[in-house]
Amino acid sequence: MKRLPTLLACSLLVGATASAAGRSASTFRYKPSPDDERPVIVDATIGPQGSDFAMRLKFNKDPFGEECKQRCANITLFLDTDSSVQSGLHLAADKAPENGADLAVVIQGVREYKRQDAPPEMTLRVKVRQLGSDATSADAGELLADLNNRQDPERIQTDGTTVYLLVDATSALLPSARKVRVIYHPPGGKALTASINGMAGGSSGRGVQIFKRGSGNWGRAPDAEGKKPRANPPGDNG
Repeated sequence: MKRLPTLLACSLLVGATASAAGRSASTFRYKPSPDDERPVIVDATIGPQGSDFAMRLKFNKDPFGEECKQRCANITLFLDTDSSVQSGLHLAADKAPENGADLAVVIQGVREYKRQDAPPEMTLRVKVRQLGSDATSADAGELLADLNNRQDPERIQTDGTTVYLLVDATSALLPSARKVRVIYHPPGGKALTASINGMAGGSSGRGVQIFKRGSGNWGRAPDAEGKKPRANPPGDNG
């Protein structure tokens, strides 16, 4: 299996520095608090891949399943796709970091009870909403996608505590620019903000390769230390 291309180097606004040439850089990192009952993102790599935003999100523990029981992941990532507070979300707090966000990506570990005589199905659910200038909360936008790891493996894959996700950015009404702000606000903590290349930055077709195209070629991004990715056995789709 060929080695995946080097990840897009993202400029960080949260204190992490870019790694040496030829290595990948995390978009943001977060040290969880002992008070964090639910799984939280501790390392994220995000960037444009083709017409999508590709994400590799590492949680501090399994984001869904038996381990977290009723306290599974419930997090929201915000993308300000034109780096402008004039468009997108407008919260009541004028200086809220989330103001200006054009996409809200909600990731939840859920239990689905489909039959009374059967155990629940554990799934990872992702909702993507586009936030217009009239949106005053993450739930107020237009629902663009409602995905889960069972039915949408071409968009969501999981590997232990790591989630790989593709977010479609082809909406004609979604603003674009050379830079995108990424905002993650951990429960009870300060918001983390990072800047990545946008869809108008001229590099959306290269750099980040979290998902590889083609049947049986779903690929994992190298980790933040730039280690060689693990090869999939023949016929293994992740």
